[in-house]
Amino acid sequence: MAADKNIEEGLEFIPKFDNNGLITAIAQDSTTGQILMVAYMNKEALDMTIKTGFATYYSRSRKELWKKGVQSGHVQKVEQILVDCDQDCLILKVSVDEGQCHVGYNSCFYRAVNKTHPDALVFTAQKTYDPNEAYKK
Repeated sequence: MAADKNIEEGLEFIPKFDNNGLITAIAQDSTTGQILMVAYMNKEALDMTIKTGFATYYSRSRKELWKKGVQSGHVQKVEQILVDCDQDCLILKVSVDEGQCHVGYNSCFYRAVNKTHPDALVFTAQKTYDPNEAYKK
């Protein structure tokens, strides 16, 4: 019980990684509050993010670290890292320039479930950059 109390209310940062060694990381625009993306970090990615001040994630599909923006140029400067009560999820409050989604939108959350046709999606945003140009870099 004391360990739970320390995790929930203590001041020691004890991130709880899952069985795959990952923790969920939500990137949020520090100015607007918009949720930009959800990704995962392993210990190395989290340590690198803290050390450099720029968001680094772990790609589950490629099984490697990736510093956000290396290819596209759209980096995330970390202003603050928030941790939830169980220390198993992080919110990275980040400063960004334009589009953070690899398909050209400011956020990866650019569609919503259609209220009248719940099996369909509707666009809620417009593209902010051309991904074909950004990923040529």
